[in-house]
Amino acid sequence: QVQLEESGGGLVQPGGSLRLACLASGGIFSIDHLGWYRQAPGKRRELVATITNGGRTNYADSVKGRFTISRDNAKNTVALQMNSLKPEDTAVYYCNLHRVVTGMDYWGQGTQVTVSS
Repeated sequence: QVQLEESGGGLVQPGGSLRLACLASGGIFSIDHLGWYRQAPGKRRELVATITNGGRTNYADSVKGRFTISRDNAKNTVALQMNSLKPEDTAVYYCNLHRVVTGMDYWGQGTQVTVSS
């Protein structure tokens, strides 16, 4: 069973940076796909960034050039470096693991990111 725990959220001023981290207890398989999603109040959950087993990344247009996703299979972690943050980045950020061998998706509890002056 996989459990995901996010950390690193908080309050930051516009233009600032935060680094989110997600630890997968139960381990990350090298073929798992990993990602970050976010949900703002009154809005649907949306994709922020994903990274495949081969290291191929995909980003929402709204975060391209500002956010970077990375993974460390040996440490069972996936991270999201967020730079040049904007108020519209305010949301709860969720870590996702897609286990390719079973087709199952796992989610963390979420971490709040608030961008405000």
